[in-house]
Amino acid sequence: MTKKQKAVWFVQALEREYPDAVCSLDYERPYELLISVRLAAQCTDARVNIVTQDLFVEYPTLESFAKADPARLADSIRPCGLGNTKARDIVGTANMLLEVYGGTVPDTMENLLKLPGVGRKTANLILGDVYKKPAVVCDTHCIRITNLLGLADSKNPDICERQLRDVLPMDKASDFCHRLVIHGRAVCKARSPQCADCCMSRHCAGASRS
Repeated sequence: MTKKQKAVWFVQALEREYPDAVCSLDYERPYELLISVRLAAQCTDARVNIVTQDLFVEYPTLESFAKADPARLADSIRPCGLGNTKARDIVGTANMLLEVYGGTVPDTMENLLKLPGVGRKTANLILGDVYKKPAVVCDTHCIRITNLLGLADSKNPDICERQLRDVLPMDKASDFCHRLVIHGRAVCKARSPQCADCCMSRHCAGASRS
């Protein structure tokens, strides 16, 4: 099989294994997803979901985040780590959304990357989940597993994204990335991959054959 054919096969294998492809971060509004992704840097999604349960009650609107005292916000999000930096970015993002984008989260990569603390991974997540646009979210699970599968050969997220865009069916790419997160936590674990239980092992370049 060609690399593109293998990519389609992997996509279909994960679709059968995990029919529901959903983001693991809890949110109701697009800006809440933006904030949650910023909090998730060097933190687990599970912990972020715990923190945002109270955070989105304490700050119920985009305006309330824009007016937030950074020190107080940092205290509220401290369990996620890097509280001061993340608080500064969240307040800055909220103000920029209101002042530049009319309170709406942008729907282009170019404008998303202008927001404080937003990189391509975050921007792709917003584009895929909120706007249903073709997107490749190169988080740690995606990079590690697609390198094992042989779809990519770089640990650099920008390079990995470009390589995956060349081979993945882009209408399936966003959901594929979500499924890789689920699969990485359940089966293809970094320290102890369960290759015998993996739905993709037959064509995985890095699968253990023992």
